Amino acid sequence: MRRRQAKKRPLLPDPKFNDQLVTRFVNMMMWDGKKSVAFKIFYDSIAIIEEKKQDEEKTGLEIWKDALSNVMPHVEVRSRRVGGATFQIPMQIRPDRKVATAMKWLISFARKRNEKTMAQKLASEVLAAAKEEGAAVKKRVDTHKMAEANKAFSHFRF
Repeated sequence: MRRRQAKKRPLLPDPKFNDQLVTRFVNMMMWDGKKSVAFKIFYDSIAIIEEKKQDEEKTGLEIWKDALSNVMPHVEVRSRRVGGATFQIPMQIRPDRKVATAMKWLISFARKRNEKTMAQKLASEVLAAAKEEGAAVKKRVDTHKMAEANKAFSHFRF
């Protein structure tokens, strides 16, 4: 790396919940710079979560945060070439990357669901993830399994 590390830009908290994490999620979900559309999708999905939830003492936003923490991976495998062979080496993930990966997985697996609107897709994926089920949680489990299977190569860590 010859150039300087890019400095983190401060994110404005979202208008409704006053939370920077929500803004980060909406920015990832946004297509073609249409942030207001992305915010509407997010707030609609939180409203749907509020309706469908079984846990009465938790708000929709808390359920979303639980879902995000359930999807977050703790280890991942990185490819590394050692003597002509490529090894999958399990490594710890930086905290900001954990959050980013969890958000990407939630959004991409929500998009693949087959409900009518994106708000409904997102809501059902979040509710599934909050209950430790759904495609995004399965992805985390698979990632952890892969890291566990390649634990023998962890001495190649750099």
